[in-house]
Amino acid sequence: MRVLSVSSILSVSLLATACVAMQPAEDGAGWALDREQLLSDLRILAADDMQGRAVATDGNARARAFIIERLETMGVEPVGDSYEHVFSFEMPRSPEKVDGTNILALIEGTSDSDRTMVVSAHYDHEGMRGAQIWNGADDNASGVASVLAVAEMFLAEPPEHDVIFAFVDAEENGLQGARAFVADPPIPVENITFNLNMDMVAMSTDRILWAVGTYHYPYLTPIVEDVATRATVSMPMGYDEPTEEPGGDWTNLTDSGAFHAAGIPFIYLGVDFHPHYHQPTDTYENMTLDFFQDASDAIADFARQSDAQLDMIGEASGR
Repeated sequence: MRVLSVSSILSVSLLATACVAMQPAEDGAGWALDREQLLSDLRILAADDMQGRAVATDGNARARAFIIERLETMGVEPVGDSYEHVFSFEMPRSPEKVDGTNILALIEGTSDSDRTMVVSAHYDHEGMRGAQIWNGADDNASGVASVLAVAEMFLAEPPEHDVIFAFVDAEENGLQGARAFVADPPIPVENITFNLNMDMVAMSTDRILWAVGTYHYPYLTPIVEDVATRATVSMPMGYDEPTEEPGGDWTNLTDSGAFHAAGIPFIYLGVDFHPHYHQPTDTYENMTLDFFQDASDAIADFARQSDAQLDMIGEASGR
């Protein structure tokens, strides 16, 4: 049984009170998820011509161009002079240096707060093995499509705080894009108050979207519980406690692990392992599309509530 400190208990109580006081049914009343656009984004990013989107490949560049075109069309501004932020890393067991490219965009908040939320998803995947394409529909074209939907929501109804959208590269090579972002952030790292990360949100026959991170940051529990009351998918918490069981702790398995290592609170939303995980069968046709649409609705709601509670998160975490 996990025992919380007094400060953590007070933080949870404070956030719970704030969540009860909110009236989220009225929040977002003017915005509705474009379910067809969501599916279109998923289908395009997971198409054969993207060739699995492996880092430093033509397919990866095509995926990047598509994401940037979507951001430009929506009217989401780049971070700095360009959406593209290049970083270099060494491939495992090789002295070869490889360039990856993160895509960073920004929607400014309506307040003068310095606190910022980073909404992230990796757009790379495994690429090709011989002539076979590993399309990566769930992993992680789905997360990218859901983040684009979050951007559309915040354009329609501006957030209170600045929101950076980070479409990161080379996750499959050891979270390299997220590590590069945290190591050289476009804003002071102390201003990054929260990371909401999506990785694999389109394939679940039991309609479960896991919320990972509350073991490390228990004051985020009321936000998860609040969103879960409105979601049409199940949103249990877990997969974040230390364990000897293989695959039982997802804390460092995706990009939010890089934020966690820097002391930045996170919630990672994703599905459980399934037969298509890291297989060439991870294709658009094999996704549970109704679940994906409903999960993306819940993700947008989570982003909205996280923005509304960002000052609370900052106070609880000391950021």
